Amino acid sequence: MGDDVILNKCSIIERCIQRIHEEYNDNPISLESYTKQDSIILNIQRGCEAAIDLAMHIVAENKWGIPQSSREVFDILLRENYIDESLTRSLKSMVGFRNIAVHNYQALNLLIVRQVIEKHLNDLRKFSRIMLQSSI
Repeated sequence: MGDDVILNKCSIIERCIQRIHEEYNDNPISLESYTKQDSIILNIQRGCEAAIDLAMHIVAENKWGIPQSSREVFDILLRENYIDESLTRSLKSMVGFRNIAVHNYQALNLLIVRQVIEKHLNDLRKFSRIMLQSSI
């Protein structure tokens, strides 16, 4: 049976992705609305944080070491053959985006937000599914 932490974090990731798609609606013009921007960016942050928490949990449960940063946790999962190099790069990029969103909101480039939505959300979902399958 799946670990409750894994199930919870995967559920959060899925809910965040769903909310992003609801607000974005495959329409870049959606980003012109500050309300939609806020909702989308907040849900990207939440999804990233859930992925980081999930990765930290997997690493801790397996006693694979103590990551020194959010990005490093994905390197550990790569080292342990939990995720591939491409997914590792994408997740680390999303952590970088999240850091900018959290600490320097004014510096967010809407083109980058759009790229995260259109190119990286599937990687977040893929990560969630891999972690969920590993808990079965």
